[in-house]
Amino acid sequence: MSNGLARAAVRFRPASFAGTFLALLFASAIVTACGVLLQTGLTASVQPSRYADVPVVVAADQQVELTVKRGEDRETIAQPLPERARLDAGLTATVAALPGVAQALPDSSFPVSTTTAPATPPSSSSSSSSSSSINGPGLTGRGWSALGIGPGERLTEGRAPANGELVLDSASARAAHLSPGGTLTLTTPTGSASYRISGLAEAQPGSPTAWFSDRTADRISGHPGRIDAVAVRPAAGTDSRVLADELRHALDGQAQVSTGQQRGTVEQPVLHEAKAMLTALGASFGGVATMTAVFVVVSTVALATGQRAREFALLRTIGATPRQIRRSIAAEAVLVAPLAAAIGVLPGLALARWWFGELVARGAVPSDVKLGVGPLPVLAAVVACTVTALAAGWFAARRSARMRPAQALGEANTGPGRPGRARTVTGAVFTAGAVAFAVVAANLTGATAANTALGVVLCFLVAVALLGPWLVRGAVGLLGVLLRAGGAPASLAVDNARASSRRLASATVPIVMVTAFCGTLVFLQSSLQHTAAEHVRQGLTADQVVTAQAGRPGLPAGTVERAGKVPGVSAAVGLRPTGLVYQQSDMLATATALGVDGDPAALPAVLDLGVRSGSLADLSRSPDTVALDATLADSLGVRVGQRAPLWLGDGTKAEPTVVATYSRGLGLGEALLPGATVAAHSSSAYPAQLLVAEAPGADRAATARSLAELAPGQLSVTDRQGYAAQADRQRELSGWANNVMAAVLAGFAALTAANTLVMTVLDRRREIALLRLAGTTRRQVRAMLRWEALLIAVIGLATGAAIAWTTLTPITRALTSSTPHIPLGTALPLAAGAALLCLAATALPGRALLRSRPTATR
Repeated sequence: MSNGLARAAVRFRPASFAGTFLALLFASAIVTACGVLLQTGLTASVQPSRYADVPVVVAADQQVELTVKRGEDRETIAQPLPERARLDAGLTATVAALPGVAQALPDSSFPVSTTTAPATPPSSSSSSSSSSSINGPGLTGRGWSALGIGPGERLTEGRAPANGELVLDSASARAAHLSPGGTLTLTTPTGSASYRISGLAEAQPGSPTAWFSDRTADRISGHPGRIDAVAVRPAAGTDSRVLADELRHALDGQAQVSTGQQRGTVEQPVLHEAKAMLTALGASFGGVATMTAVFVVVSTVALATGQRAREFALLRTIGATPRQIRRSIAAEAVLVAPLAAAIGVLPGLALARWWFGELVARGAVPSDVKLGVGPLPVLAAVVACTVTALAAGWFAARRSARMRPAQALGEANTGPGRPGRARTVTGAVFTAGAVAFAVVAANLTGATAANTALGVVLCFLVAVALLGPWLVRGAVGLLGVLLRAGGAPASLAVDNARASSRRLASATVPIVMVTAFCGTLVFLQSSLQHTAAEHVRQGLTADQVVTAQAGRPGLPAGTVERAGKVPGVSAAVGLRPTGLVYQQSDMLATATALGVDGDPAALPAVLDLGVRSGSLADLSRSPDTVALDATLADSLGVRVGQRAPLWLGDGTKAEPTVVATYSRGLGLGEALLPGATVAAHSSSAYPAQLLVAEAPGADRAATARSLAELAPGQLSVTDRQGYAAQADRQRELSGWANNVMAAVLAGFAALTAANTLVMTVLDRRREIALLRLAGTTRRQVRAMLRWEALLIAVIGLATGAAIAWTTLTPITRALTSSTPHIPLGTALPLAAGAALLCLAATALPGRALLRSRPTATR
């Protein structure tokens, strides 16, 4: 009987299931998209290219790992490194000495750019021929021992390089009309010099390469004594997997041994960060999105089920048992939910493909990574939607199913009463929990405070969902006095809202979700960007900013020293951007950092960081020093004179002494280190920026020309306004992910809010018919619906804004030491959009109901 009732309900009353169907479809789409991104983050890999012919590769671990105790268990957490971690070059001999190893080839790379600037020939150079150059930004420098690691690499002409010589790849040589015996001027991390071409070699397509002697490559690489990896070829008859296990045992944690697809990760260490980002996006945002979907589906299914209370009451009067009612609802969920979820998978996959494609286009994910579309995300979406619909329908109908038939019929005619005591108490508990979370967050610092945001928002949303009828009744009571001044339609809207608080609560919850979630995401990003922009504008006092042109690895070595001697320059400081990893509580986080090239005492001439304690000049006292942003210092719990426990960009553990703290680090750098310290632990050995302060009375245009001539064709010179504008564009790019998450949530919640409002209005056919029979005009009914829509919008926006503000305030104070920044240009359109959505979602179905002629309805 129950299955027959379910099929009949779906067949003969399809309109009552349309809203539930759409809500489930949208929920399935967003859960599928997040699930696909999560699966991609967990399984992402790239095919090895350079190491395609090398079965085993030994490399450094590209993550910081930390084991923390959580209760009785221990958990290992990992954080990808901001820079490439390298191995000690002496490890090559250790690997080569193991049985079963036929070859152990050290592999290392460093950027080399061509230059037309005067160069100083190496002392052992044996060529006096004129210097040539290669079109394009540069080459990859490698040691001679690395030749043959990449597929097809081999010497084709000439001989191996001696000191002061190089072997050039054949494609670059042909393009530049170079041959053995010619001379090439190159800029390496140690400076510019001319090198004699001793031979030509084949390189991988698209990989311009210069091979130097091993001793020369080690000296000019910028990281002497360190290599990227060791490429291992097993001896004849030795299984590569067995050899890899023996290497792991012999190295005992000194390095990672990779085989198969893992070799591609060694080539592209950025894959670690991309996997972490995709996993976090799919898991954290997916969790938020799934919770939102559950809230929306539960609200929609409960509304649809509640609208059928009269039907259930009639079934009870003709003998249907409570069990049969519940089984009928379960059968309806099984009929509708899987179909809606299955259809929603298709737009979910489309959303995931678009999202992933945008991440690849922006360089956040390597282009070789493929989107991981599998059955698990699809199955999870279908199961989650089905279970949610089943549970929501069962809970919504349990009251009608348990009541006596006469009582159920009476409540179906008069509407449900006030929320039960258990629901009210539970809502109050969640409200108290949300406030407690917010208070705790106010006393935390840094990333720990930010991680409480989800707890605050979710507790508040659960409370709103449970206490929605009370919220609506209270808001209507406050706003009713003002609305009654709007005439009869407004007064009628107030009376209807007060009498139907549960109905209005179902329509209000999605608006609250849109405002709370999107307000938190969007305005957290706007607060960070605003503070960072203020720090840059207030902190950057340099008159000129010199950067490398696009495609160049950085400023040529020696640029900072030569800039200081340019007429009209009073101070010149080079900066090397990098990153740090630090531990906060039981988690790992990253911080931006700058290496300072030149005299740190000149920093106040180009940067006003708002020093609070200590002196930036003390950075020159020792390479084992650091200056910290005050927020980061608080997170680490250190002061001037104490040692700060950190991991440098390449994972090297360090405890430098804090020599200063400052307040303007968010937009510039949360830590300052000596340039030599950063250079030894950075992927790039070149400074990225040069900040210049002009002498009083200097000719700015002449100074800019002189600075550009330090490396003709390689440098770009701008002023502080140009630098600030460029920094703003970079921050906008970094905030793209948050904005997309907000847009996805807003779109989903907006569609479901409109869906809920349409369902609510269509369910009022009897009420509107009675109003028309009582003499109310169509115009008055439409005005009443508009007032109700505005009331829903105001309640939803005000409640969501209060939740967002309560969540944002402690977080922004912890991260930026200021209150949230709410741009009116963003907030007002969002509020107007919510109001228009409510008006449209009530006006259109209202007009449809008013087209029919009013008749008496029993």
